[in-house]
Amino acid sequence: MPSVFSRAKALLIDVPRHGKLAYCLLRDDRVPAAPKAVLLAALGVIISPIDFPAWIPVLGEFDMLALGILAVETFIEACPEDLRREHQDAIKAKESIFDRDVRDTARAARYSAGRMMGRIRSRVWRTDEFQSVSEGQRN
Repeated sequence: MPSVFSRAKALLIDVPRHGKLAYCLLRDDRVPAAPKAVLLAALGVIISPIDFPAWIPVLGEFDMLALGILAVETFIEACPEDLRREHQDAIKAKESIFDRDVRDTARAARYSAGRMMGRIRSRVWRTDEFQSVSEGQRN
């Protein structure tokens, strides 16, 4: 029987992997709409501002974590096996939809940050059009 710590370690490793797989499957048009709707409904419950068992210290947070893990695992199991394997192989090769979206988002963020820095630099280094005679001319 596995110890609590080994189960927790396995869970911490599986959660990101399952999250990536669920993301890829959710974005795949070949996955039926019903499992997608169930996953999105469960995630909606998790992020909902109404949280009845939250008044129980510590346990109030575990129910949402457990619901999230259960929803993702159930969604993954409801998807066709060949699609799961296809996405798992793409995740291992770092060529999945998730990896592509992360790269595109990082590229867009770098581009936007570069443009913003360029605009800031141009405003900071801009010479004043109405420079007084006493300040002299800058070249």
